[in-house]
Amino acid sequence: MTETNDRSALFRGVTALAPMATGGNLPYRRLCREFGAGMTCCEMIVAHKLVKGSRRELPLLRRHPDERPFGIQLAGSRPEVLAEAARLAVERHGCDFLDLNFGCPIDVMVRRGLGAAVLKRPGRLEALVAAVRRAVPDVPLVVKLRTGWSERKVNVLDTARAAVAGGADALVVHGRTREQRYRRAADWELIAAVAAAVPVPVLGNGDILTVWDARRRLAETGVAGLSIARGALIKPWIFRELCEDRPWYPTTAERWGILRRYLELAREHFGDDAVGMERVRRFFLWHMEFWHRYRPWTERQWRDALPGVLIQQRDEPVTGDPEAALLASPDPADHERVWRRLLDGDHPGA
Repeated sequence: MTETNDRSALFRGVTALAPMATGGNLPYRRLCREFGAGMTCCEMIVAHKLVKGSRRELPLLRRHPDERPFGIQLAGSRPEVLAEAARLAVERHGCDFLDLNFGCPIDVMVRRGLGAAVLKRPGRLEALVAAVRRAVPDVPLVVKLRTGWSERKVNVLDTARAAVAGGADALVVHGRTREQRYRRAADWELIAAVAAAVPVPVLGNGDILTVWDARRRLAETGVAGLSIARGALIKPWIFRELCEDRPWYPTTAERWGILRRYLELAREHFGDDAVGMERVRRFFLWHMEFWHRYRPWTERQWRDALPGVLIQQRDEPVTGDPEAALLASPDPADHERVWRRLLDGDHPGA
């Protein structure tokens, strides 16, 4: 095992926005930063595409000056290619840390030996990490893992030790197997076991939706920090809650204001012309699939849900306030209505 080092300090005590395909777009990262996210990372970059000079990857590598520390996430299956991608990411594009993704469960990726496919071969995982470590010896390096490929192959302790032996400065452990995707509650006992087994910081990932979730997991597991994914997609202000260690219940007008702020940031990034606004619209409607799931959960409701987790629940429709009901609607037609009203300035707080 490697000893702890100064590079590891970057990952201690942090509450990070997890790298996510689509959801980790630059405007949304900025929104989460404004609410207090302590670390952001670009969407996953496929190593061989970066090495071949694919221009399609370049927009994903962009960062905003407000993003610090900022990471570049890479996925690869060949040590020499992943190492070269790491070198290019650091020297040409600039980042404060690198994130190696061995957790992506998407079929098209794992069929190519990328992401979670590497979990089946801890020795291969170690070789990939070691190649990157040699290529960029001074850059902080975090490795993203799931608990295993399947429930029959839960080997996260093996892959965690392999990653550390290869030179990882920190780990992010998502408490589900690749096979489970997001269908079951995250296994935080396994995350705790990893945190106890390795000498580098471990960030826990899975089902953090409320300040009470965060308190519980930090107290019970020994993790050095948290990586927030779906919780941040549902309510980007989760970072404010975690920074202040108390829940925040935005009014309906404040929620409209948050949507308007995302619109402003997306317009700035994608552009105000017809092409840019169509991209803004597509991203906005994609985010509505998560934003509509917000509910003002209380601590009593959180306790009543135990040992389950609120993020897995599908509750009753919102009734009463028609504005709150519209924002909570799962209907794509209502999402279009929200988009139109936002553009027209026809909403509470406008």
